[in-house]
Amino acid sequence: MSESQLWQKVDDYFTGRLLPDAPDDDALAAALRDSDAAGLPPIAVSPLQGKLLQLLAQLQGARNILEIGTLGGYSTIWLGRALPADGRLISLEYDPGHAEVAVRNIARAGLDKQVEVRVGAALESLPRLADENPPPFDVVFIDADKVNNPHYMEWALRLTSTGSLIILDNVVRGGRVADPDNTDPDVLGTRAALDLIGGHPRLSGTAVQTVGAKDYDGFALARVLA
Repeated sequence: MSESQLWQKVDDYFTGRLLPDAPDDDALAAALRDSDAAGLPPIAVSPLQGKLLQLLAQLQGARNILEIGTLGGYSTIWLGRALPADGRLISLEYDPGHAEVAVRNIARAGLDKQVEVRVGAALESLPRLADENPPPFDVVFIDADKVNNPHYMEWALRLTSTGSLIILDNVVRGGRVADPDNTDPDVLGTRAALDLIGGHPRLSGTAVQTVGAKDYDGFALARVLA
């Protein structure tokens, strides 16, 4: 058995024990199925990772969530389910085709009254969002193009307040992040975001390596300080 097969086997074991209803969750299953049918890349978070996002948002008592990178709305549904009835989630998606799939998936999950998908380059959408002077976001989930990760982190800081949580996905890059000879733009963007977290006086952060259905990767967590 290869390492990746073992990781998948353990993920399946955890999912069966901790998320026994996941296979019967029509909204989540349909979101993945419709995303695949529309030709979206199969890079959505795993069920266990989605539940982690939901738990983190619930632990935050999140009422306002910002997601940068919607894809087909799978992670959006997990996060949206953590909101109270009057909560709000704004998700930013660059690709209009992806956004169209996500909007349908979110509506099927019954979250269309709380979740708004905004289409366009996030670095153009974020200034417009800031101009609206929204309440500080309690959780920001960053899972978009990695080259712009440091810029997304900077905007996340502007749109949050003391105690907010910023989650940066895919920071391990299969281990490439630690290879000093690797100069791929996604790796450079990830390193710059991690340097920002580690050196910013208003952030306290950590990073966790993960293995499983999404192979070898990880995420960073940063809490906004006063």
